[in-house]
Amino acid sequence: MKKAIYICITMFCISVLGYAQVNTLTAKEQKQGWKLLFNGINLDGWTSVGKDVPPESGWEIANGILTVKRDGNKRGGDIITKEEFSDFELSVDFKVTEGANSGIKYFFIRYEKGGWLGLEYQIIDDERHPDAKLGIDGNRRQAGLYDMFAPKVNMDKPVGEWNTARIVAKGTKVEHYLNGKKVLAFDRKSKAYDDAYLLSKYNGSNPKFGDIEKGHILLQDHGDVVSFRNIKIRVLKK
Repeated sequence: MKKAIYICITMFCISVLGYAQVNTLTAKEQKQGWKLLFNGINLDGWTSVGKDVPPESGWEIANGILTVKRDGNKRGGDIITKEEFSDFELSVDFKVTEGANSGIKYFFIRYEKGGWLGLEYQIIDDERHPDAKLGIDGNRRQAGLYDMFAPKVNMDKPVGEWNTARIVAKGTKVEHYLNGKKVLAFDRKSKAYDDAYLLSKYNGSNPKFGDIEKGHILLQDHGDVVSFRNIKIRVLKK
């Protein structure tokens, strides 16, 4: 009996400690300059594309987790940070449901030609969503730069488990990480980038897609259920 009680108390403590670590910063992270973009309670600091307030519906916050809801053909719409960022390191935990599609966009602004655009860290169920099979050489797969570059290695966790995306942007160079492993690196001023741009859906934008200094961070509502937590960023020194 005592052993059973001890196990229950231990499991409860582990659960509480695990939850306490969600949407918080350690002393080390604070010293390194990290700040939370999502407080786990509401959408303070976020807004809708082209608006001053976040969507009234479509997004749900529960137990410190931000989730895109699926409600027939209705969508709440994408959400973006009110603040813009240039050189930064961004970390986001995400979890997809079966067949889901979403994304994290950065350097997101309104272009003179092309509308609202941003580089997109692809979030998708590679096995079940058809969009992952489209594009060129896998450039619409998980953790790639959507419609531009495919990830070099697959570090996905199974559907329903938490993944951690990390994006490091410094100058014109960008790196994508998934679950601690670098899966993609590119230079926005390179020939490889120019070639990918010409073959992409963004060809013809003005300015050239991605050729900007700063922009918002966006979480995408693609009509599928996807969850986010531990959304944090730190500005990198030039």
